[in-house]
Amino acid sequence: MALPHASSAEVLDVRPLGAQLSGAETTTLIKTYAIEVIRMVLPAGKQVPPHSLPGEVILQCIEGHVEVRTGDRSSTLAAGNLLYLDGHQTYGLRAATDSSLLFTIQLQHKAAAAAA
Repeated sequence: MALPHASSAEVLDVRPLGAQLSGAETTTLIKTYAIEVIRMVLPAGKQVPPHSLPGEVILQCIEGHVEVRTGDRSSTLAAGNLLYLDGHQTYGLRAATDSSLLFTIQLQHKAAAAAA
């Protein structure tokens, strides 16, 4: 069964979860042929191993502190910070504290990929 995603023009609440953060789970909010928007929840100490995606990525920290590693460079995102990554750029994540992020991915459209 497919999980429900937001419809066009539907208003979503992406404010900090605060006290509910510790019990929250990562959720896909929007998924179309062109983009996917995920509310990623990372408990303190949780790591996402280095990987890359074909499309461009935007990470926006809603709450907490998340270390983003790209090659030999490391950046820390705090609430209100936004980070852009080129497609195919390898990155890894580590939550320094309980954190949530908006994770936006540009998806490859099958017709566009076939034309490339």
